Amino acid sequence: MAAKAKPAYLNPDLPLSQRVDDLVSRMTLDEKISQTVHDAPPIERLGIPAYNWWNECLHGVARAGFATQFPQAIGMAATWDRALMHRAATAISDEARAKYHDNLRANKGKKVDQYYGLDYWSPNINIFRDPRWGRGHETYGECPYLTGEMGLQFVNGLQGDDPRHLKLVATPKHFAVHSGPEGLRHGFDARVSNKDLEETYLPAFRKCVVDGKAYSVMGAYNRTNGEACCAGRTLLQTILRDTWGFDGYVVSDCGAIDDIFRHHKLVATAAEAAALAVKNGCELNCGETYPMLREAVAKGLIAEADIDAAVKRLFMARFKLGMFDPEKRCRYASTPMAVVGSPKHRALALQAARESIILLKNEGRTLPLDAKKIRSVAVIGPNADNYLSLAANYYGTPSRPVTPLKGIMDALPQKARVLYDPGCDMSRAISDSIHEVRHICRQADVVIACMGLSPLVEGEEGCTLEADLAGDKRDIALYKAQLEVLKAALESTTPVVLVLLNGSAITLGGIENKVSAIIEAWYPGEMGGTAIADVLFGRYNPAGRLPITFYASMDQVPDFADYRMDGRTYRFFGGDPLYAFGYGLSYTKFVYSRLTVCKQAIAGDPVHLSVDVKNAGPMAGDEVVQVYIRPVNPSTRAALYQLCGFDRVHLKAGAVTTVALDLPASAFSVVTDDGRRMVEAGAYDLFVGGCLPSVKGAKTLTARVRLEGPGIELAGAFKRAD
Repeated sequence: MAAKAKPAYLNPDLPLSQRVDDLVSRMTLDEKISQTVHDAPPIERLGIPAYNWWNECLHGVARAGFATQFPQAIGMAATWDRALMHRAATAISDEARAKYHDNLRANKGKKVDQYYGLDYWSPNINIFRDPRWGRGHETYGECPYLTGEMGLQFVNGLQGDDPRHLKLVATPKHFAVHSGPEGLRHGFDARVSNKDLEETYLPAFRKCVVDGKAYSVMGAYNRTNGEACCAGRTLLQTILRDTWGFDGYVVSDCGAIDDIFRHHKLVATAAEAAALAVKNGCELNCGETYPMLREAVAKGLIAEADIDAAVKRLFMARFKLGMFDPEKRCRYASTPMAVVGSPKHRALALQAARESIILLKNEGRTLPLDAKKIRSVAVIGPNADNYLSLAANYYGTPSRPVTPLKGIMDALPQKARVLYDPGCDMSRAISDSIHEVRHICRQADVVIACMGLSPLVEGEEGCTLEADLAGDKRDIALYKAQLEVLKAALESTTPVVLVLLNGSAITLGGIENKVSAIIEAWYPGEMGGTAIADVLFGRYNPAGRLPITFYASMDQVPDFADYRMDGRTYRFFGGDPLYAFGYGLSYTKFVYSRLTVCKQAIAGDPVHLSVDVKNAGPMAGDEVVQVYIRPVNPSTRAALYQLCGFDRVHLKAGAVTTVALDLPASAFSVVTDDGRRMVEAGAYDLFVGGCLPSVKGAKTLTARVRLEGPGIELAGAFKRAD
């Protein structure tokens, strides 16, 4: 008797679409519905193991035991280093692959536990438009261009380069107009013009989907212009699929489908919400609403064919990940557990932390400190020995985290004394702490004050134990308790170096004028303390640049719930900030010369630019070359400056390099009031240097380019009738 033929879906030599169609055709309606929730049960008769789609890797594999912990996303953005971002994402995906196969083997192939899967709900590429937003540190900052460039590298590093299998599935989120307030997110309607939508809120998603081929996208909790982001036809069908050609699947944020009927009140029941979301293009429900699809089918709210289409997209992802192929056919299946927290990955985390650090002030060349000459150091502040201010949120468990206090102690010779007192909690004074701070600061040669914020006071709704606005900040001022500790340290007359660990902009209440030096270290990951010490003691020359604006006061920030971009971010804020987007100092000096650019071009053609950069100082270091553009006579509102190119280069003392960049047609585009992206004929000014051109004393080179021709409309912008 002939052996029973293997089902088509188990034949790795057949086209994936044929295999997926075959598998889904064998399922009952109830089985198909069961696969549309994040905690998908097994279908044993078909050999389908249980699979949990909820996995996180914002800056390292999260919530799945030991893993390498890189700087928080905002810190990675501060590196302005595309190659480093790709290497970090590759390391993260190595660790994720190893954990998946180890977990699957431990469960004898029957299930994959939560946080051990192969699809990951990262990166967060929302625009950090308001400094009060608690989740802003999960993003790559306030610039659509920088966010898109860094997000693209993260997506590519996660998904890999194998022509047959995806390494992981990356999930850019939260699509699309989402950046607080956290406390309103379940019922909030973010109202935006076509212009702001196309100009600010969509470009990074387009970059990750169109250029990066991200295979999944997560919707947001809120509505956008009246439509629920996880069930809106404009976002999920018109823009994502019809305009950008997205062929992957969409996952809801957790509980967001429930919000459609409970809080947005767009429909009356769970069954209606489930039907609306699936029909409009949200295939996977993180939550418990999609089981009501059975009722929705019975009531004629949705056809089984719509559910088939959703389930096929979900299984296409699982097939692309190699889940139904023999392991020997997938190159990623042999990734060993030895990569998790490996010395190579820890070294990469250290490099990332070093590159993320920004020197904001260095009066009288206070830094770098000479460790050999220091007899005693006073280390103060609530973040000096605070593990959480390394970890941020969505974090894994590092094997040997290094706090700033430990990093400083390790960097000093044994004869040097380290005097430590936190001085205060994050926002509250400690009894007798001010007296002790004064005492130890008087004994020290230098004071290193580790201040700022923590994920306990800024973060996601429900995750910040010490925040009173659902994770958002009421103000952006440094806490009064910390200012009092700093003032006590300054009374000692010992030089004070302020080290900030935080995920968002902080105003310093004038203390910035009194301390000798300031470095911004963000939430720097497991090797943060070592990286901070390396910068303080001159073992590394800092070169990070701000991916956000540090406003001088809350008076400069518009209403939080207003999603219009007027007056927001470096692109539309015309005031004087505390520290500008793109700002950062160095221990050496860079000089720009020989800017070469084509003075005339045809509208729609790329423009080639080159500039010489010389390290004219005494120390090797990195420089971040930044290119900004501004149309001379735009037909509509245009950004004051728009970043359109950058490169991070390393130069030895005295060395010169030529940096060449090709500016695409999109760099010269403006967005009309009705949302069309146009390259118009006319003059455009280019600014090239190491900072935003509006910074006082900025030494940027300028050139004017004139585009000839009738002008063109760029493809990819959606059309929506208001």
